[in-house]
Amino acid sequence: MDVPEISGIVGGAGLLRGDTASRMDLIEIGERGVTKDALLRLAKYLSLSIGQLAGILPVSERTIQRYRRDQRFNSVVSEQVLQIAEVAARGTEVFGEREKFLSWMKSPCRALGNRPPAGLLRSRFGTGIVLDELGRIEHGVVS
Repeated sequence: MDVPEISGIVGGAGLLRGDTASRMDLIEIGERGVTKDALLRLAKYLSLSIGQLAGILPVSERTIQRYRRDQRFNSVVSEQVLQIAEVAARGTEVFGEREKFLSWMKSPCRALGNRPPAGLLRSRFGTGIVLDELGRIEHGVVS
């Protein structure tokens, strides 16, 4: 999976105001902060409301609502947004279609303790577990 696929989910290099050629660029973007517009694009891609997205991010729905579209979130929120975008890009790649990926994200997964993958996106460790499971699915290792 390429970094441009991740950045494309949140609006691309133009919206992120930075180069998106490598994972090092994602670190810089995370440190600078992603905008509310990028967060809204992620919500749309995942078919989530602002409230639902706020439920998996370290920021309240009210704070998101107060931000202007071009206002940047802190690095903690921004890195989580980028990590979730990475899961979305990887999932779409593995399943071949966004809709199939979104269906998988909302369905209980036996390998994840019968929890839906979307419920694990609240933490860095959870996103890592979801990415690992996507890798197993891609290689035909289904538990």
